[in-house]
Formats: sequence, C-alpha cells, structure tokens
Amino acid sequence: MADIAANIRAILANLPNLPGVYKMLGANGELLYVGKAKNLKNRVSSYFVKTIDHPKTRALVARIVHIETMVVRSETEALLLEQNLIKQHRPPYNIMLRDDKSYLYVFVSSDKPYPRLAAGRGKGQHQAGKFFGPYPSATSARETMLVLQKLFMVRQCDNNFFAQRKRPCLQYQIKRCRAPCVGLVSPEDYAQDVAHTIRFLKGDTRELNQELIGNMERAAEQLKFEEAVFYRDRVGLLREVQAQQAVYKVKGEADILAIAQQAGVVCVQVMNVRSGRMLGGKAFFPDLASAYQENGNSQTTTDEQLGCMLSEFMASFYFQFADELPEELIVNVALPDAASLEQGLKQHFDQRVQIKNKVRETRAEWLELAVMNAENALHARLSNHLELRDRFAVLQQLVERPIDRIECFDISHTMGESPVASCVVFDQGGARKRDYRQFDIKDITPGDDYAAMRQALTRRYKKAPLPDLLLIDGGKGQLKMAMEVMQDLNLDAFMIGVSKGEGRKPGLETLHFTDGHKIQLESDNKALHLIQQVRDEAHRFAITKHRAKRDKKRGGSVLEVIPGLGPKRRRDLLTHFGGIQGVLKASENELALVPGFGKALARTVYKILHE
Repeated sequence: MADIAANIRAILANLPNLPGVYKMLGANGELLYVGKAKNLKNRVSSYFVKTIDHPKTRALVARIVHIETMVVRSETEALLLEQNLIKQHRPPYNIMLRDDKSYLYVFVSSDKPYPRLAAGRGKGQHQAGKFFGPYPSATSARETMLVLQKLFMVRQCDNNFFAQRKRPCLQYQIKRCRAPCVGLVSPEDYAQDVAHTIRFLKGDTRELNQELIGNMERAAEQLKFEEAVFYRDRVGLLREVQAQQAVYKVKGEADILAIAQQAGVVCVQVMNVRSGRMLGGKAFFPDLASAYQENGNSQTTTDEQLGCMLSEFMASFYFQFADELPEELIVNVALPDAASLEQGLKQHFDQRVQIKNKVRETRAEWLELAVMNAENALHARLSNHLELRDRFAVLQQLVERPIDRIECFDISHTMGESPVASCVVFDQGGARKRDYRQFDIKDITPGDDYAAMRQALTRRYKKAPLPDLLLIDGGKGQLKMAMEVMQDLNLDAFMIGVSKGEGRKPGLETLHFTDGHKIQLESDNKALHLIQQVRDEAHRFAITKHRAKRDKKRGGSVLEVIPGLGPKRRRDLLTHFGGIQGVLKASENELALVPGFGKALARTVYKILHE
C-alpha cells in the first residue's frame, strides 16, 4: 500500500496544468474510470483530498493503483476522447444512465409498391426507410400510429403476414387499412396515402388539410360520393388531431433538458419537440452528484454545480445513446463548457446545434414544463431513495459491517428443463441493471439446483470482484455449497443464505450465516425488506430468461414436454377445450374432467403451463 501511495503522489506531482483525459486503473490493470479535465493537475488531485464523503468516490479511490493521462489541445478534444473511451471500454465507475433504451421512432419502410408503417427503438435496428421522432414513451408512439391508421390507412402489418394474405384482414373491415395485400388499392392511390402520412409526421398538417378538402370537393363534383365521404371523414379526423396538438405549435426542433437535485439524487428531464410539436418527455436519474461532491469546493454555487452535472449528462446522453441531434438544446441552467460541448456535438453529428438557457415565449413555457416535470419526478424518486438508504443502514447495523453493493443469485427451471441462473446487483442507489448477469446452465443433472448454483457462482467470480454482500436464495445446503465454491476460488466472501419460512410466506424468512448461526427477523424489519426486495428481483430476472429459453426450445406445442402426456392424451385435451388457448385458460378442476385425466395429471399440466 505504501508503494501504491508513493506512486500516486509522484504521478500527481508531475501532472500538467493542461486540458486532457485521465484513466484510473486497478490492481490488475483494469480500467475503473475515465474523466476529462480543463486542468489535469487540479482535477485529478481533487480525488485524493481528505474531504471526500461520497461512498462511490471513496470506493473508486480505494481501488486506484495507477493513473494514465493524455494531454489534448482543447476542451472539445478532451470531451470527444473521453466519450470515445467510455463507449469503447464502459468503465464500471463512469456515469451510466439507469435506462439506456433508445427512443421510439415511427418509420415508413422503403418496401415497393406498398410501404409499411411501424414503430421501433433506435434507428439502426430496422429496415431502410424514413424515420420520424423520437417519441419518448411507447404511449405517445402508439397514439400516433393509431391516428395515422385512422387517417390514411397505411398498412402496419409485418412483411411475412402481408405476403401470406389471401383475403383482407380485420383491419380492412374496421376501415383502418385499404387491403393492399390483396390488391384492393392501386399502387398510385396507396403512394398518395403514404405521402400524406409522411407529411403528417413532418408536421405539415395545414397544407395536408387543404389538399384533402380539394380532393373531397373534386370527388363531389364528379359525383363520386363514396370517395367524397372518405375524404370528408379524413378532414374531420385531421381537424380533431390538430385541435389536440394546438398547444406549443411553433416551428423548429429542440430538446429541453431540465436538471433538479436534492439529497444527493439528481433528475434530468428530457423533453422533445419535433416539427413544432411537443412529443412528451422522460426522466433520467444518472449517478452525477458524486462527481461534484468529490472536489470539496465549498465556493461552488448550486447553479454552477447543476451546470457541471447537466453538461456531464448531456455529453454522456448525446455521444453514447442519441440517434439524432435537434437544432436547439434548451437547458434550465448555464453550462460552463457550452461552447466546447456545442463544438463537440457538431463534430460528432456533423450538424450545427445551439445550447440556450435564456429563452422567451413558447420556449420559456417548454422549459417551465420540463422543470416542473423534473421536480415532480425527483420528489417521487426521493421517497423511494431515502427508504432504500434506511434499509441499507439497518442491514449494516445488523451485520456490523459496511454494505454498499449486494449481489443475489437465483435458479429457475421447469422440472429440470432449461435451467437458468440470474445474478442481480443492488447498491444504495437501487438496482444496477447494467450489472445484471444471466447464465445458461449446462451439463448438470436436470433439477440439481446445487450444481446449477455452483456453476453460476464459479463462472461469475472467476472474473468479477466480490460484492460487499452475496445473497444466496436457499438455506444451509445452498450456503454450504457457495462456501465450497469460494474456497475453491480462494476468495473470502461475506455471504448470507435466505431460506423461505413456513408455507413460503413472505416475512418468515430465515437468514443463515457462514459461521453456522441463523436469525429470523421481524416482518417489519427494514433489513429484511431489503433482502426480500433483492431476492424477489433475482427471482423475477431468472424466471424471465428461463421462460424465453424454455419456449424457444419447445418450439411447437408446449404440451409435448409434459411428463405423462402422450399423443392420445394431448389430442383428447385439445379436442375437449377446442385448442391450446382453451387449455391455457382452463382451471385445474376443469383439466381433471378431461377423459383419461385424473387430479394428479391435471395438477402437473396446470403447474407446468402456468409456472
């Protein structure tokens, strides 16, 4: 340790007062953290002052063995290099968004002669076509798709379904599709519907409305009354949609970002305006506060801290997760490095962007709305966050040691079929879903949970560092097996086994410790609540993976793998209920009434189908 401290001091003493990027490395040369700095000497030295309070920063500093730096010519270059390194290496202590799913887009495919309308996440994951959005929530995307379906009746079915149709489907019957699959609309008329759809998605509703009125009048003049009624209905529906979207109807595209902080929790609300329409928003809770508590600079104002945090979030968000960049980024606090961030985004996306924090009129209303949403989301999150911290504090008192990171394992299978092990991770900020892992269990005796757990633990901790607490879902047997694994790996893990109580009722769990003693906490104990929360999440995560694996493996009928259910009984079962859907809806008593079935077989079938 003395050699490491001397090495760090020597590195700090020789750092330049120049912009650059620094990399924190661990004992085995693993990359722990990447950061950027206007002044490398000041920034890196700030990690090693005595006033650091945040546990995440202390944990990082405790693992640092070496520091590497790279000097660049400007803040912009430092920003670009930092984000490239984060994206490439994904260091564990860097800021990670809690929910990194891509936004939803509506797109019109390039299929000829009948393009389809669909929605999906991210631009790079779908077939070629024109994309519109983003839509921050699935609800807003679904509402848009439904409106378009009623307005222009462009098909939304996938290509396989479209190619196999011999007659119109239900969408044609309810007047939400013109059945191009069976040739009931000409390619020319369909192309016009697609063009109208694209104009609507671009926000060109005024001219579109005039064009539909013109089509209606021409059809009436030519005595094509059914066609005129069709256009009349479209005009009426379009006017309804325009009335609903009248709020904030201006030109331009922008993202509005509002940041709020309280009690160490940071919320960034991102709201999107496209073609002058507010498309909704989404709240993010990144791990930002610790990065600005570590400097110990009491002279930094709250607004300056928030500006630094928001700048850090925007760099991570747009460089790593965003598919597009709007014309404007409107923020509720001034960013200290707005110019360099603008320049970096311009180079990355090859387009100009403006970052504004002083806006008027409609844009000021957008910003006010974003701030209000950020504060509301923060209030809701804070209630859960404080409760979680209390639970961690009670657990630490119970075990008499610091606990910041908990990992829990669970095994899921159906009568030995398709076993899967899950590992979930919690810290004092909540579930760390980026760190979750799933293991397909192979080459074991079906139903051998001990062997499955042994394999999962061995595979996990051959490479990953140990958490502060390892939870094993099981009693003394599973805990003993886990102890053997740790002994084989020459690791000293703090572990607790959790066995279910009488009748498997929540609140009656028993905690087993490696020294042989066990305790049963009161049902209202917050430490027990935390353990239950982590264990239940491990169970949910394992079951989700297992079911997907099991259903893929079964491929055909789910009945084929049920023990004691041969071809004749399967046929009788399906005949009795009229098909597999009827079987799935049947109760255990109803299954027992099938000829040749008894209560035992009915119970087995019901359990496997509904597990």
